[in-house]
Amino acid sequence: MRTEILRYLSAVLGATLCLSFLPVSAQSAQAGNAPGQQGAPRPPGQNPNGMHIYLRAGLKSHGPGLHDYPQFLADWSKILTEHGAVVDGSLHAPSAAELAHTDVLVIYKGDAGYMDDNEKAALEAFVKRGGGLVSLHDSLCGPDPAYFASLVGGGKKHGEVNYTLGADIPYTIVDKSNPIMPGMSDLTIFDEAFYNMTWAKDPAIHVLATAVIPGTPSAGKHKGEVVPQIWTYEHTLPGGQPARAFVWMQGHTYADFANPQIQAMLLRGIAWAGKRPVDELVDYKPPARTTPSPYGQ
Repeated sequence: MRTEILRYLSAVLGATLCLSFLPVSAQSAQAGNAPGQQGAPRPPGQNPNGMHIYLRAGLKSHGPGLHDYPQFLADWSKILTEHGAVVDGSLHAPSAAELAHTDVLVIYKGDAGYMDDNEKAALEAFVKRGGGLVSLHDSLCGPDPAYFASLVGGGKKHGEVNYTLGADIPYTIVDKSNPIMPGMSDLTIFDEAFYNMTWAKDPAIHVLATAVIPGTPSAGKHKGEVVPQIWTYEHTLPGGQPARAFVWMQGHTYADFANPQIQAMLLRGIAWAGKRPVDELVDYKPPARTTPSPYGQ
């Protein structure tokens, strides 16, 4: 009898220890409370009625302070949640299942134009049902710029010298009355501009801001060209519904995401791409908390 009791206690202890080392999501699933399951408590401060945004980031590819895709995923998941969105995201291309309930896909990942057939199919299906795209910096770079231009209005060919590297980028706001652009002035930021783009023709992009290409060594004969750097794109893929894309081609210098003018513009651009009221994220005010949070202060 004593031996049987010891064996029973050993089995119980082993199962308990095993569960304690499982990821939180696995523990929740075994407890019948898997993430996303009906009745599961939502994160404190999340707006259950908010637009659904998926952040597609990538591994860091440049030196300190540059192309900090993982930091964007961390920072903007919090920023967007605080502004009333429901946020998901990853360092991989989202699957069809991950995009199924997404309103806007925000891409900040170098050379995101490189996709396999499954990734392309998921993205095209998302756009065909009217899903919004937001492309930041070199996300629109890849092997087939015409293909990416069909989704966001412009594409940049990987492997070509079509960039300034770090330089002063002077914006000229060409559509100051656009609802995405309130508060945006003709400011100059230290970042990177792209030129020699492949543009969608029918329909064409709607330009919000341009920049004069500075005379960096990589710019060469393109010095002085005026090139769109911020735009919107409204289109319909064959067999699909009308879709929207918003593009900001800067973000080489990660600190520029914290510029108040740029941050407000990005929040409006995301809302616009999702076919929501353009100020929905900017103007969101979280409700006053009436009961103590079970997670503490």
